[in-house]
Amino acid sequence: MEDLGRFLSELSGYVWGVPLLVLLFGTHLFLTFRLRFPQRYIFKAIRLSLSRSEAGAGDVSPFGALTTALAATIGTGNIVGVATAVAAGGPGAVLWMWLTGVFGFATKYSEALLAVKFRVKNAQGQMSGGPMYVLERGLHSRPLAIAFAVLTAVAAFGIGNMVQANAIASMAQESLGVSPWASGGAMMILTAVVILGGITWIARVCEFLVPFMAIFYVLGCAVLLGMGWETLGATLSTIVSSAFTGQAAVGGFLGAGIREAMRFGIARGLFSNEAGLGSAPIVAAAAQTKNPVRQALVSATGTFWDTVVVCAMTGLVIVNSGEWESGAKGAALTHAAFAHLPGYVGPVILNVGLVTFVFSTILGWSYYGEKAVEYLVGTRGVVPYRILWVVAVLVGSVMKLSVIWDFADIANALMAIPNLVSLLVLNGMLVVETRKWLWEGRVDEAEVTTPGGL
Repeated sequence: MEDLGRFLSELSGYVWGVPLLVLLFGTHLFLTFRLRFPQRYIFKAIRLSLSRSEAGAGDVSPFGALTTALAATIGTGNIVGVATAVAAGGPGAVLWMWLTGVFGFATKYSEALLAVKFRVKNAQGQMSGGPMYVLERGLHSRPLAIAFAVLTAVAAFGIGNMVQANAIASMAQESLGVSPWASGGAMMILTAVVILGGITWIARVCEFLVPFMAIFYVLGCAVLLGMGWETLGATLSTIVSSAFTGQAAVGGFLGAGIREAMRFGIARGLFSNEAGLGSAPIVAAAAQTKNPVRQALVSATGTFWDTVVVCAMTGLVIVNSGEWESGAKGAALTHAAFAHLPGYVGPVILNVGLVTFVFSTILGWSYYGEKAVEYLVGTRGVVPYRILWVVAVLVGSVMKLSVIWDFADIANALMAIPNLVSLLVLNGMLVVETRKWLWEGRVDEAEVTTPGGL
């Protein structure tokens, strides 16, 4: 196991080298300028995301699609992932993670737009879409579509399953003394109950769970920051300065340079908000929407809520607490930061947040994985995949944390490449659709025809 861990760690460092960082963040920047800063439509996007309009073809409401996507994105990456980034890349990783969310808005918008435009109906009359259909029907590259689907089906077990289960099992063991086998078994049963109902059940659970968990967690972070308001200015200064200069070794902290701050900040930012990964568009394609741009705006708000708000709050809490200098990592670092609240308040906020975040992510990513399998082998592969998914929850709960994180990072990187290629090659189509519906102010109109789509 040690040899495997060492190999995965080295491979993770290689795939997350300069070329991928440039491709990922460069795509965010390129699409931001190419689409005339779609971030300026954030308030319109939020308004549309809160609408429960069910006009248009699709399987779930726009709000249901958004909360399912948020369920998949707001997970352990927002809690443990941020701590891992700070421990490995220093406080500056928080800023790079935040910037990934700001500029990732344009990428998430673009992914969802193409996913809706090229979606199809499967044999059961349900919507199927995502980068694999964009690659096949828009880019006319069946090999790249197959590659993405395979990587998604496999990567889902890392980012959306085992990492999530491992985080909650570790926290339950550290905070409550609960065996990972016990917590993993409980999560496995709950997961099985929900995902057997498919996207309809998943969306219903997420519509209730996601707003509650996000508000509860953000308010808890706000209380912590309010208690430590005296050092908040210095914390912000440290985060900004170390993002561009690196951070010298202090106490148990080994120190990190700008490359490490960028690498871990961007990697964890992608892990958390998934902009550029190509996962969220899979559920965006199932939304009932009047036109592609309308759902693209709704989907893009996911990066705002996930990274610009939730991840930023976690990062501020960790750095402001000073615990990042202790040498603690992962769940232990986050736990130490939240322990600054009196009594059991901190652990309760953290544990409730983690349980809800993790469970919702496992549900959301199960849909992504099964849609990838459906693309590869048809609907007959869905049930076997769900069974494997449920078993993996227990397996992930008892595995070594570092091995799972490295595996997830590698899978994410390989999964993002074909998706980013499709966004760059089809950028002209993105401009045409955006001009037609957004720049001309027609985003609330119904679409008459969908060339290349239904």
